[in-house]
Amino acid sequence: MGTTTPVGVESAARPGMPLIPPRPTRVAAAETPRAATASPVVVGATIIAALYFGREIFIPIAIALLMSFVLTPLVNSLRRLRLPRLVAVSVSVLLTVGIVAALATLIGIQAADLAGDVPRYRATIERKINGLRDSPVGRVTEYVANIGRALHGGAKEAGSPEAQPAAPQSPPSPGPEQAPAAPKPVLVEVATSPPGSLEMLSTVLTPVMHPLATVGIVFVVLLFVLMQREDLRDRMIRLAGSSDLHRTTVAIDDAAKRLSRYFVVQLALNAAFGVVIGIGLYLIGVPNPVIWAIFSALMRFVPYLGAVLSAILPMALAAAVDPGWNMMIAVAILFIVLEPLTGQVFEPIFYGQSTGLSPFAVLVSALFWTWLWGPVGLILSTPLTACLVVLGRYVEHLEFLDVLFGDRPALTPVQNFYQRILAGDSEEVLGHAELILQQCSLSSYYDEVVLKALELAAQDAARGVLTAQQKGAMRAALAELIADLSDRSDAVGGADGEEGACSALPMGPPPGALDSAWTREGAVLCVAGRGFLDEAAAAILAQILGKRGIGARAVPFADTASVRIGRFEPGPARMACVISLALDGEPTHLRRLIWRLKGRMPDVPILLGLWLAQDAGAIRLAGGPGRAAVADEQVGSLREAVEAVLAAAQKEATGEAGTDTAPDTQDGAPRLSVPAGA
Repeated sequence: MGTTTPVGVESAARPGMPLIPPRPTRVAAAETPRAATASPVVVGATIIAALYFGREIFIPIAIALLMSFVLTPLVNSLRRLRLPRLVAVSVSVLLTVGIVAALATLIGIQAADLAGDVPRYRATIERKINGLRDSPVGRVTEYVANIGRALHGGAKEAGSPEAQPAAPQSPPSPGPEQAPAAPKPVLVEVATSPPGSLEMLSTVLTPVMHPLATVGIVFVVLLFVLMQREDLRDRMIRLAGSSDLHRTTVAIDDAAKRLSRYFVVQLALNAAFGVVIGIGLYLIGVPNPVIWAIFSALMRFVPYLGAVLSAILPMALAAAVDPGWNMMIAVAILFIVLEPLTGQVFEPIFYGQSTGLSPFAVLVSALFWTWLWGPVGLILSTPLTACLVVLGRYVEHLEFLDVLFGDRPALTPVQNFYQRILAGDSEEVLGHAELILQQCSLSSYYDEVVLKALELAAQDAARGVLTAQQKGAMRAALAELIADLSDRSDAVGGADGEEGACSALPMGPPPGALDSAWTREGAVLCVAGRGFLDEAAAAILAQILGKRGIGARAVPFADTASVRIGRFEPGPARMACVISLALDGEPTHLRRLIWRLKGRMPDVPILLGLWLAQDAGAIRLAGGPGRAAVADEQVGSLREAVEAVLAAAQKEATGEAGTDTAPDTQDGAPRLSVPAGA
């Protein structure tokens, strides 16, 4: 009977053969985990935790990076003077150290002086408080306080120990012997040796060691950042994406220049604000104006509330110094006049209307950085968030930062318009139109915004995601918008329109140069297809033609249906324009519609407008070689439709004739002839 030898034993029994370990069995995982949404959340939470627990290190680094943007123009100026980079950076950093040391010395001297004068202001403060108590406001406040105390005391009266009857106390029973008297305390005096030199030095330096260490870290990091600026830029380029070096380099350099200019201008404006505040306080007579000037300059970095907070302490000091109220009122007037003047006049002049951040982002960033890093984070909140937004604009993976915190619109005008008509909000649609029409003409607004938004609607309708209620709301909103814009001129509202968005459609000849047959109402019939957006498109074309002197009339699809075509009255029609916004062109439906119109108006040329057709070659309905013509001409946009109608009206008015475009007459009515294969 055979036996089975284990693999290891068999290999060992054959010394001439190599030892081959058995291959481990690979068991496939039950399920490969997909990239979860929690991954970015975990990464973000880790970064926030690192910033919070490592704030002793990250705060100096952040301050150094922001200061590097301020000092970069100075370093570049020194470099243009043929100075080596080490010398230029050293001079810039030493100059900054000197300025910071001088300001710190001034703050220390002014603070010590202010602390020494505080007892002198106590009498003035007490006198003003007593005066406020004797005023009507003080009496009302005291009356309300008395009512509160009375109510509070009445609630406690029932449960107070004094309200309970006192229990009779029995006389103490005499003991057999008296207790011994307590020993008399002995006064002990502890003599301490005078502190030595090291202990005194430690006592003096301990409170300032941490700030000095932070300042030292800031300037060391600043020195290395300025020295390694090009290397850091290359690493940022690699982080942003090195596949397109030209574009990435231009973007990073532009971002660095914008941030540098913004921080330099903001620092200069805040410093100028502090200087003016200091001069004003000195003239008013407020003590220690230098410290309040520095404090006001620093507090202007705090969004929204910085100037208000910087005015409270000088006003309080003015109230303590002056026996009256004139000095405090003068300080308040100084801040009330100077802060709006700086924020609303000088800041827009020097660096635009805003910091690139939305107001909500400024508020949220102030709360976030204050929670993360305390008062220093509050001062640095706006500059740090501005840096993140600029990175989001140029680094693809950080684009969400620009979307969340930037002041640029999150949606394009086309997307905004489609979102509003999808909700059926007519007021919002009209407000959006009024905003764009301040810089764009009406025809360009229809061509560049409305029709592109209707293309999005047609795509959603083709996917079957639009309900009948949504389609009805869109039709109603579009009809109301077109009616509201009927009285608006087609001229460009502003001279600084956006590039490519304000190219108005051709105006054509003056109304007096047109033949009277083209100016009568109904000279051009704008016939809508059966799509739910076609009636709005036909109304837009009729409105644009009417503003150019053409007598146009919009015809709904129901009037040209098979059951009503016999009762349809074309009137003095010179041309018919069939408009469809279907993505596939609906060739069968439009061919039947054109046949019905030709049967009713055999001598009127028909222009077919497929404005959103995605495959124009496959659904071409105009006459081609080898088949009978269905439409006399076909266009693919609103602009082409307006140009074709104006060309037909102008050529008939001037009497021009051409081989391919001259209107031939059948039974006295003009008919467009198009070249073969058009």
